[in-house]
Amino acid sequence: MSTSVYDIPVKTIQGTDTTLNQYQGKVLLLVNVASKCGLTPQYEGLQKLYDDKKAEGLEILGFPSNDFLEQEPGSEKEIQEFCSLNYQVDFPLFAKIPVVGEAKHPLYATLTQAMPERIGEGPWWKDLVDYGLTPNEPPEVLWNFEKFLVNKQGEVVARFAPDITADDSRLLDAINAELAK
Repeated sequence: MSTSVYDIPVKTIQGTDTTLNQYQGKVLLLVNVASKCGLTPQYEGLQKLYDDKKAEGLEILGFPSNDFLEQEPGSEKEIQEFCSLNYQVDFPLFAKIPVVGEAKHPLYATLTQAMPERIGEGPWWKDLVDYGLTPNEPPEVLWNFEKFLVNKQGEVVARFAPDITADDSRLLDAINAELAK
């Protein structure tokens, strides 16, 4: 059995060493986020989803990453201020981490190993190619705002492409199914 997502060391956006142990028994949506991406407005939908589902046991956890065209260049303090001022984000944010490649954080190594394929590969892939980029093949994270759904036991149960928004029925149905268990 691979390492539980609960046991992997992470840092809060304030720099405190922690793990995800405090979220045991909750449904988690882990998202690699960025402030200067075409998908950054997804923060708004993620915050609405958090507001709507937090009382039912959903936690959205944001992991800033600068892996994609350096679209998260800011410091943790700048990221936190940006999210708060522009999108009123109050779901937990963590310290900036690499989510792809050799330097990939152990959390993302565990997530991508547990769920190598994405749901909802949509037009975003083609958009990246049209921009002259070479998108990452699974199991690597494709881009900012890819979403991993973790059940109440800490198991990765679904993975959604970056262009699947927080109000997409595929994502909502999966979240609601896990919350109902």
